[in-house]
Order: sequence, then C-alpha cells, then structure tokens
Amino acid sequence: MTSDDELIKRKQEHLDLCASDAVAFRETTTGFEHYSFLHYALSEVNIDEIDLSFNFFGKVIALPFYISCMTGGTDETVNINLKLARVAKELNVPLGLGSQRYALDSERFNSHFDLIREASGEVPLIGNIGAAQVVEAGIIKKLSALITNSHINALTVHLNPAQELFQKGGETNFKGLLTAIASLKKELGIPIIVKEVGSGIDEKVADELLWTGVDMIDVAGAGGTSWSGVEILRNGGDNQHDFWDWGMPTTYCIRKVNALRASYNFLLTASGGINSGMDIAKSLALGADLTASARKILRELHENGEPGVVKMVYDWFEIVKKVMFLTGSQTIEELKMDKIVKKQDMF
Repeated sequence: MTSDDELIKRKQEHLDLCASDAVAFRETTTGFEHYSFLHYALSEVNIDEIDLSFNFFGKVIALPFYISCMTGGTDETVNINLKLARVAKELNVPLGLGSQRYALDSERFNSHFDLIREASGEVPLIGNIGAAQVVEAGIIKKLSALITNSHINALTVHLNPAQELFQKGGETNFKGLLTAIASLKKELGIPIIVKEVGSGIDEKVADELLWTGVDMIDVAGAGGTSWSGVEILRNGGDNQHDFWDWGMPTTYCIRKVNALRASYNFLLTASGGINSGMDIAKSLALGADLTASARKILRELHENGEPGVVKMVYDWFEIVKKVMFLTGSQTIEELKMDKIVKKQDMF
C-alpha cells in the first residue's frame, strides 16, 4: 500500500468512527453541566430584535458559529464537504474543511475545491493543515498554492500531539512549531487560526500563540471527540486506555484563554463537545466569540441530510435567543456580562 493509499484509508476510518459515539470521552466532560444562568425577572429584551450576526474577519455571518473541520482526503469526504458547503451557504456561516495535507503536493483535488467554493457561495472557507506539516521545509510555498487552489479565506493549524502519539506511524516531531506558525502569519496574508482537536488549549499555550500574531484561538477542549481515542480504537484498544480521556475541559479552556483579552486582540472560538443550543449559550456567556461543532454535525448529516443540519443549527440558536431573553441580554456582549455562575456558588 502506498503512502497515499494509507492516508486515504486512515481518513476513511476516521470518518467512520466519528459518525458514532464510540469516540466520545469516557469520564471527562466539557464542564457545561457545572454552570447555570442567572434568571432576570425584569427582562425587557425584545426577542424578535436580537441580532446574532457576527463580523468574521471582515465578512458578516448570520450566527456566531461555524461548521468545524472534520476530515478530508477521500472521495466520500469530498462529497460530505460539498453537502456541508450547501448547508453553510444556507445558514450563512463559515465552513471548516478537513485536513488538506493530501492536497499539499497534488492538484488532483483542485476541481473538487472549485465545486466546494461554488456550492458555498460567498461564505468564508477555512483551510486546515496539521502541525507536523507546518514544520516541514518549503511549507510556505506549498500553502500559498493551497490557498489559491482551495479558495480558502483563513487557515487553521490543528495541534494534535495526543492523536499523533497514539496513531500508528504518527508524526511526533513538532520541533520549531511556534516559529513556523509565526512565519505563516507573516508570509501568507490571510487570517491564521490555531486549534486543538479535543485536548484543549489553555492560557499558557494561547499566550505563546497570540504573541506570534495569530488571529483566532479555537480551544477545542475535552468532552467531545477523543482523538487519542480514535487512534486507540484503530490500534485495537478500547476506552479503558489510560490516555482515552486526556485533555482539559472546554469550559476551563474558554475561561482561561478569555482572560488574555487585556493583552491581545483576537477571536476566541469554543469547540469540543458543542452539542446543543445551551452549550453554545454557555460558551458565549463564558467569553467565546464564536462556537463550532463537528461530530454532531456529521451525525445529523448522516441521519437527516442537509435539511436536518440546517434545522438543528437554527434550533440551537433559538435556544440561545431564549437564554438571552431570560437573562436580560439584548446582545451577545450583554450575555457576557456576569449572566452565568458555577452551580456550586448558588448554594
């Protein structure tokens, strides 16, 4: 089997596993269950006038949400991205593409990228490349071509040390990563996003990343998909593995990274177990600018198609509006003003 064939096989296995709950964290949760909103009985909010639109790097999107990066590189995932592109267009939210490693040295997928751009209309497309590729020699030239070929408006670097550690043949040489990310920001000319894949980013890592000038941090905390778990299953293991639950809860990461606002100007995205409108509302109240979801979107797409995903996301944000009404928050900024507390502090 060639290296390309092995990559395609691995991506398909990732897709199959992420279509179920088999790769969910066992004991570690997102932490959302530990928070409650403060009811405001004197609410004067006009729920019909709530505006959830957001300026995403100069492009106004309808909701503080995007469809997160999933997987890429197989014919099936290209098809999935086409479906999600139509969903993103209808919702008017950004679409994160799966890992584009497969396209770094090939123009084979250019026509598919053309189709994705056509299907998505004017919504922002977010590219995606792994940390192990970012440190390779000549990566700036390859990424410059990828940006053009795939019509992306921003680029995500995904940090996945736990996944690579437990992946057969995983790439664990990240030497020079921070310097490489700084070079991307300097040379590529589009917004640079850095995200984890499910183990979380805390304030220490975020501080180092923001120092390089990156534009957005996606914390991708623990509690959603365990990517170490994905690889453990592919290796024949099970969820009793010592590192299945490795990571920091999403709520912890949101709070810690949000504390850096005083020092840096950046966007903060909450992902990692975003599975409901209440998760979204709590993420925003804790300080996130945007939220993102992947596995829940994928499952809904499999079960109910594109209309199902559109309806689910709209339903989520109807819940957000109801939370805003009941907390006296006409805007998202008002929702962030001491409207949520830890449950333990209420007793």
